[in-house]
Amino acid sequence: MPIDGGIAFRCAGLRKTYRSGETEVHALRSVDLSVRQGESLVLLGPSGSGKSTMLNIIGGLDRPTEGTLHYQDIELTGLSDHDLTRFRRRHIGFIFQFYNLIPSLTAEENVNLVTDIAEAPMPAIEALDLVGLADRRHHYPAQLSGGEQQRVAVARAIAKQPAVLLCDEPTGALDSATGVRVLQTLDRANRELGTTLLIITHNAGIAAMADRVLHFLDGQISQEVVNQTRIRPDELTW
Repeated sequence: MPIDGGIAFRCAGLRKTYRSGETEVHALRSVDLSVRQGESLVLLGPSGSGKSTMLNIIGGLDRPTEGTLHYQDIELTGLSDHDLTRFRRRHIGFIFQFYNLIPSLTAEENVNLVTDIAEAPMPAIEALDLVGLADRRHHYPAQLSGGEQQRVAVARAIAKQPAVLLCDEPTGALDSATGVRVLQTLDRANRELGTTLLIITHNAGIAAMADRVLHFLDGQISQEVVNQTRIRPDELTW
């Protein structure tokens, strides 16, 4: 689906400073960024470069020390904790490197945890079918491989039908074949559903599937690359 040109996120002067004893750690240093609705964006950078902090702030999991962040016409930096929770519930889907599945629930039940609280979810079985796991719906996490567990986590996020998917190293613990399948599902959500997609990765090869690539270094965007032609995940060079 073509990017519609509207602005999903607008960040201005975002700073994040942590204290470790008497030492200040500057995780973000005055970041300005706009993300268009329906855009596919990859954030690259070494550990400690600020990309995960940036994703957590965009997703309402953390707050900046300074600066402003808007989602459409909502100023997230001005919301209470309660309203931030409601924002995440209504608009954001999260996919992390570690699956965060509940061991005592089946694959379908893990997905249903999200569909039970979402406003307009797709059926859990439909989401599992998108990641090729409909036939494993009654299996528990311990009965699934690591790649299958990650695909359940992807199904759980997509079942919510969020406007935004935030992915932190979604293929970091996967082999290349399984990683491609996960990325194909994310790419499909972006292209067909118009989901705004942000992916953090250390794998520079994944960058070719995005509309735009941001390189983070020392808490700042050090380079921005616009891809003139996106390629499909199955065409990526790992």
